[in-house]
Amino acid sequence: MRIDIITVLPELMKSPFEASILKRAIDKGLVSIHFHDLREHSKNKYRQIDDYQFGGGAGMVLMVEPIDKCISQLKSEREYDEIIYMTPDGTTLNQSIANELSLKGNIMILCGHYKGVDQRVRDHLITREISIGDFVLSGGELAANILCDAIIRLIPGVLSNETSALTDSFQDNLLAPPVYTRPADYKGWKVPEILTSGNTPKIEEWREDQAIKRTKEIRPDLLDD
Repeated sequence: MRIDIITVLPELMKSPFEASILKRAIDKGLVSIHFHDLREHSKNKYRQIDDYQFGGGAGMVLMVEPIDKCISQLKSEREYDEIIYMTPDGTTLNQSIANELSLKGNIMILCGHYKGVDQRVRDHLITREISIGDFVLSGGELAANILCDAIIRLIPGVLSNETSALTDSFQDNLLAPPVYTRPADYKGWKVPEILTSGNTPKIEEWREDQAIKRTKEIRPDLLDD
């Protein structure tokens, strides 16, 4: 998988890809990440990429021209399965979307900034708009990092145990059951006996029951879905 990220602040985004699971995926050649500084596509020597909005109002807007130039250049080099714009009013990211995107080959992500982007970018250049929640960040960079993490960890070979991702919360519209590790008894806080019984079918049955119970208590809306 190749992910191209268009941003005003590429330096803000790099550190998550230099450690942990994301770095492992890059080192294995399972994914490549490429940052593109939007200011490199400005049409003047001041590297201007934003301007005041027509009609007045507070906040600057990312201009259509530098974005179009950057996207057009990338599209001239390869085909993209999705060109995603990170925006608070997009479709809320969920596990189903992450699963779908993890199967793609080439993805481009545009990070919003300031008051957002010229609407013509959204109307003519973007194929999908994604939000990470009903709140506003100072820019789309951190949201793009979250999206990348959610996608990349699902690519076969990234996790040492690939079945781990299949048992995560939300994969089957259920929250994950409680998990425990050694010691089995700590300060009198004991692990449920079923988990140390060695009875695999009963353990799986217990886990499913616990997942349903937790979902009913914490996120009953998932069961409605």
